[in-house]
Amino acid sequence: MLKRIHVQHLVLGMFLHEFCGSWMEHPFWRSRFLLDDAEDLARILASEIHEVWIDTSKGLDVAQGTHSVSREEADAQADADLLQAQASPEAEFAGTLKLAPTSMEQELRRAAKICAASKRAVVSMFHEARMGRAVDPAQAQALLEDMSDSITRNPGALVSLARLKTADDYTYMHSVAVAALMISLARSLGMNEAAVQIAGTAGLMHDLGKAKMPMEVLNKPGKLTDEEFAIMRAHPVHSHAMLKDSGLHPQALDACLHHHEKMDGTGYPDRLQGEQISVLARMTAICDVYDAITSDRPYKNGWDPSESLRRMAEWCKDHFDGRLFQAFVKTMGIYPVGSLVRLASGRLAVVTEQSPGALLAPRVRVFYSTKSQLRLPPEELDLSRPGCSEKIVAREDPVQWNFPDLNDLWSGLGPQPW
Repeated sequence: MLKRIHVQHLVLGMFLHEFCGSWMEHPFWRSRFLLDDAEDLARILASEIHEVWIDTSKGLDVAQGTHSVSREEADAQADADLLQAQASPEAEFAGTLKLAPTSMEQELRRAAKICAASKRAVVSMFHEARMGRAVDPAQAQALLEDMSDSITRNPGALVSLARLKTADDYTYMHSVAVAALMISLARSLGMNEAAVQIAGTAGLMHDLGKAKMPMEVLNKPGKLTDEEFAIMRAHPVHSHAMLKDSGLHPQALDACLHHHEKMDGTGYPDRLQGEQISVLARMTAICDVYDAITSDRPYKNGWDPSESLRRMAEWCKDHFDGRLFQAFVKTMGIYPVGSLVRLASGRLAVVTEQSPGALLAPRVRVFYSTKSQLRLPPEELDLSRPGCSEKIVAREDPVQWNFPDLNDLWSGLGPQPW
């Protein structure tokens, strides 16, 4: 049985199943192991990890009376927290939207071209930074305007497509993806066009300091050592130093420096807490973590988009601004595009698009029968349509099913169309 406990209740002999929080936020190589080394226990207690999951079927249980949370209880609470987004008020967008909406299929093809151009721009910026040359954020404004226009035409296309990336492309495409997520979140919050552009710029520039990281650390095909982790944690300070004289908007510059701060004050580099963290930095923290945990890395597969939101809901009270996180959920949907889900009929489907005003009933593409264990001819369903008898009953783990064409099923563009 899985139980979530505070690290102060850890003892030798317990089986550590998982650390609570993004794997990008701690330096531990293993996440599942028998805790039988006092040095490992001391490292965990000295870290900024607050809670862990233990597996009582593989190791010791907590002492009777010790507070713990079961996996079922945690999932139920996370689902309830996600559903709060359904009741949150709609933002009134202050800008003037004159672009005609387009279908997901049409916009995905445009978005692929934007991703390709954005990746080239980010690669160029990182190259300039590594060479010690000044980076001009103004050069990216045309790309950010293209991103903003794409999200106006169809909110889900660009943010979904930018999630697809190889491990080799991660550093660059992560910046593109976070920029797209920031623009989308800023729009959902009702920010005006100028503020949307600042948010997108913050997302595109937030990790530029990684250009100063040693390549053997940045591209290491495994978890970092404590020393390497400390080097990586310095990247926000490098980002700030590289951009402070570039003309970057002060709010975007602050987000570059403080996007790893946490609401409980355990983040870095300045251990800011709550309202001390700017709104833009709090937004960047959410978008940064979401893209990081949904992306494959050399040492860990990314989580399914819907499972990622559930995990983030678990961490929200310590890590994220709750109001901004709810807005993010409303932007992405409880089942974001690309999520693998099981329907009431026992069929599997991949989410292809959100249904306006119906977070639990997106549009899906049905393609597999769990009863016959056979592929089905793809069928489009709008679960929000009146009279639709199907509904989502569970998330599914893509790793367990290993469908090689899952991304192509929802995008129709192949695994990496740029």
